[in-house]
Amino acid sequence: MTDATQGEGHDRIAELDVSAAGNAADVWSLSSNSREYYFTSMLPVEVHCHGFASADFSEFMRLDLRGLDKLCAEEGVLVIPTLYLHHDRLDEFERFMVRYSAMRRDGVIPRIVGIALEGPLLASRGGTPASTVWSPTKREWERLASLGDLGLLYTVISPDALQVTSNSSLNHKDVDLEWVVTTLVNSGLRPALGHFRRSDPVRSAEAVDHIIDVAYATSFPGRGARIITDHLFNDMPVKIRYAFRTPTLKLDRKSLLRSYDLPNWRLSDMEEIVGPVPSAIMRGAAAGRVAACVNFDGEHVDLTIAARAAELMGFGNTMMMTDRCDSARLGGQKLHRVKQNSLWYESNGIVAAGSQPLDTQMQSASSLIAERRDVWQLAAGSAYAAFGINSGPQGGSFVHKDSGVRSAVTSATTE
Repeated sequence: MTDATQGEGHDRIAELDVSAAGNAADVWSLSSNSREYYFTSMLPVEVHCHGFASADFSEFMRLDLRGLDKLCAEEGVLVIPTLYLHHDRLDEFERFMVRYSAMRRDGVIPRIVGIALEGPLLASRGGTPASTVWSPTKREWERLASLGDLGLLYTVISPDALQVTSNSSLNHKDVDLEWVVTTLVNSGLRPALGHFRRSDPVRSAEAVDHIIDVAYATSFPGRGARIITDHLFNDMPVKIRYAFRTPTLKLDRKSLLRSYDLPNWRLSDMEEIVGPVPSAIMRGAAAGRVAACVNFDGEHVDLTIAARAAELMGFGNTMMMTDRCDSARLGGQKLHRVKQNSLWYESNGIVAAGSQPLDTQMQSASSLIAERRDVWQLAAGSAYAAFGINSGPQGGSFVHKDSGVRSAVTSATTE
């Protein structure tokens, strides 16, 4: 790194040798005209997001990768664009991944550290466009798995999607979930668990545990986690109210949270408190076998619940996610907002995405998590570890020591 400029009105920070940086907990203190900062060699990672500015990542054939990388540089983040895939666009997606891989190899998009899919094998659609939920054949799974070599990092699947009692339209006689997981992990493509059915939570939780066991019994050519999750608590059976999105619901928030007795939560009690599915995910994460995603916008999941869940799982096993979309279009469908919150909704009133950028979520997390290092672990370090991201040409971040969040311009690239 040569230098970093704090933007108009800020002091220029002198050169600092950070070549020895190891992880998000490795920080250096420095002062510039009595302004104190620390430096982390990592950038925050937008793990699960759907669109920046006017770009809908699911319109991948029109996605300007160079332009997206420039936006990431301006925001001081790395990104893993998360796409929805229509069945009839698999050929196009393969061509897109070839283009992405070539640009990544040539070093022209260093901040786009991978690509991800939400779906297509989902037992519960949630806010996902219906036309992007489908069950691949054996050959289609093999084609998707082969894209792991080109930078496809994970694909969201529902562990209970192929159960006999599930929707028969998702079943293929030549495919079972154990074979799917083995094929994906063998190719370096991580299953991301999410979008569960709600009819049989115990059986769905057993499927979570089974998939984790299968993944760790399989050869994995990549680095980092073999299993990650989609957003914890959302789109799964949960026993508690975990979000308060309207004025009416917010009236009961404080009393409900008191009744949940969050400070005394223990992993051993989670099945009884939050239910079998989130409990299975939290146990897997706490054991270091799952990298779990939690949304910190305060609207997908209440911030107090999100922070306590992350603490129980371990900040090093938990990744902050935004589910972010910046425009009113996602996966080919129009979205709208309501006055009560910052979420995006489908026309039927189902939550489709969030809109808060990662910096905003980091500030929100900082209000509840005492140690700044833990916030940075959530926003950066855990993702670096889960996906084997190298510290390097993407840059690093200077952070105001007093606030615990990044200053106006935080990325210091070494291009």
